Amino acid sequence: MEAWGDFFIAQVGASAALAGLIFVAVSLNLTKVLALSHLPTRAFQALMVLMEILVISSLALVPQPLPWFGGETILISLPIWITVIVFDMRTLRIAGKEYRRRSIQRMAISQAAALLFFIGAVATLAFGLAGVYWLAPAIICSYLIALLDAWVLLVEINR
Repeated sequence: MEAWGDFFIAQVGASAALAGLIFVAVSLNLTKVLALSHLPTRAFQALMVLMEILVISSLALVPQPLPWFGGETILISLPIWITVIVFDMRTLRIAGKEYRRRSIQRMAISQAAALLFFIGAVATLAFGLAGVYWLAPAIICSYLIALLDAWVLLVEINR
């Protein structure tokens, strides 16, 4: 895991900064966020995936046996994946016809991120360090979904 140290240090900082952006976006537009039933969930999901990056990256920096890290990552990623499924299905149900396609695209990215974290965790348990490589695309997809949500919470909500 030592070779991954710089990568995970960068993810801790980036995810914390982006989580702050989500808090600012919600704070600036709180009335509008609360007025639209799906936006509080969307904001929470963005925070949740950023916190997943933060916590898993922090745990990756802890000197510990690799199987422990894989197990911890399963314990974190599985409940988040289940929550993301629930949130995505709820959003899809309430999305208007004009937003359905965008909702499905967003759902595909958020499900990919959640699934890749879980695959990375299982692969780390099964194959050791080679499984950690699955976490990089999981993190990238998570950033993408969080940034899309931040854009909506900062810009689109004001159109």
